[in-house]
Amino acid sequence: AEVEEKAEFTVILKDVGANKINVIKAVREVTGLGLKESKDLVESAPTTVKEGISKEEVATLKEKLEAAGATVEVK
Repeated sequence: AEVEEKAEFTVILKDVGANKINVIKAVREVTGLGLKESKDLVESAPTTVKEGISKEEVATLKEKLEAAGATVEVK
């Protein structure tokens, strides 16, 4: 049986790491959320950052969040 490639992915922020401020900035950048919403999202980790997104968008999101020091899981 051929494995069907997933079209939609979910990015989960598993762990914020040592630099919470940078992770909050990255979350704001990739989600378009306001400062308070981004901070709340980061502080509630592990949590979903974005769902139903393309493989390309996942790569960008993961790269930015990991560059900020976060641990990210993709489902």
